[in-house]
Amino acid sequence: MKKIVYIFFCVLLLSAASAQQASAQCAMCSVNAEQSVKNGNTQGKGLNSGILYLLAIPYLLISGMGILWYVKYRKKTTGYAGNI
Repeated sequence: MKKIVYIFFCVLLLSAASAQQASAQCAMCSVNAEQSVKNGNTQGKGLNSGILYLLAIPYLLISGMGILWYVKYRKKTTGYAGNI
């Protein structure tokens, strides 16, 4: 288990070290966000809310799978005391 955690942190460290700053945004989104701020519209807030919503779903799914895996792993290691 310690080996898996060690490998995970090494991969995380390498990916963080090699990450470059990017301002990738499609032309339509960029123009929409800029114009909404200039005109006083709230479209930019809606755009940001949509991005956060789309970002949260994968994290929730992966967290749920991790919790299920952990619970199954704990059941296998502890066993059932009634079999003695």
